[in-house]
Amino acid sequence: MIGVLVTFTQTDKFDRSTIAKIAGELRGPFEGMAGLRFKSFMLDEGGAHARNFYVWDDEEKGRAFFTEELVGKVTGVYGVRPTIEFLDVVGFVDNSGT
Repeated sequence: MIGVLVTFTQTDKFDRSTIAKIAGELRGPFEGMAGLRFKSFMLDEGGAHARNFYVWDDEEKGRAFFTEELVGKVTGVYGVRPTIEFLDVVGFVDNSGT
């Protein structure tokens, strides 16, 4: 299992409604995506950082997803190039079934 943290940083604040609109418009392709356990769209309290967090069951699919082409597309959507961190998921709690 691999986690991926994608961070977009602005000098100006991101607008919460804009990030919510992006999340609503872009969620469809991720629903049912093979190898993807979950994805979240997040905004920090100060509004400077929009973050997307992914957990992939399949590390190969997770790493392969983040191509330069994809990075270019999301740079256009968010207006800034993201940093991408790959994280080893060593433990996981899932309360969605309770």
